[in-house]
Amino acid sequence: MVVQVVLVHGIRTSATMWRSQVEYLAERGNPVTPVDLPGHGSRMSEEFTLDSALATIDDAVRDAAARGPVLLAGHSMGGLISIEYVGQEDTPPVAGFIAASCTAIPRGVGLAAYRMLARGFDSLPGRGMWLTNRMLDRILPPETRHDFGAGGYALDAQDVALRSLSVLDLLAAVRRIEVPLWFVNGQYDQLRVNERLFLELAPHAELIVVPRTTHHVTVMRPQVFNALLNVAITTLEQT
Repeated sequence: MVVQVVLVHGIRTSATMWRSQVEYLAERGNPVTPVDLPGHGSRMSEEFTLDSALATIDDAVRDAAARGPVLLAGHSMGGLISIEYVGQEDTPPVAGFIAASCTAIPRGVGLAAYRMLARGFDSLPGRGMWLTNRMLDRILPPETRHDFGAGGYALDAQDVALRSLSVLDLLAAVRRIEVPLWFVNGQYDQLRVNERLFLELAPHAELIVVPRTTHHVTVMRPQVFNALLNVAITTLEQT
């Protein structure tokens, strides 16, 4: 059976951030479902809750699993929520998992500082989008720059989403993940802080660090991330 792929975006962005991966997977012949989490993209008017985000992932995974083994890939917030999902006690039908830019425990001082920084941006004229756009123009290649924000930016859902991450029991979830697992981080990603701990909890996992890359590894180095998708899919094809 053909490996099916489900993609879960990070905070503020949407399914459009995966367009390079969707195009690559289509050429490779693997059906792909890039979801929009509640409060993001095509669902911008909806309220974000952790339960509804988990339900969104579950619906996409179970629908895809009816047609073949599922590779789930999540980035940043989407990766953190996907860790919780894949590592739940009632094991979901996921055959392999790529957790990108999400080897950090979102609690305590770190989460509080991140929320404070986000609120600071939000308080700037134009909610700080001029500064966000300037930064993205500098770090993202032309081929993905438009895609990253094409679905809009979920500014209203941001703080609610960040706050909800504090209840995730990621350490317990990582311990329970038994499927092939890849942690993918950019070399300069601030969320690498707990990557060694994550590897200790999941000794069968592989850590891949992409050189000269920040937190936005999927759109900053799309060809590299596509190659990693190929590695994961090929692994599942051989099991």
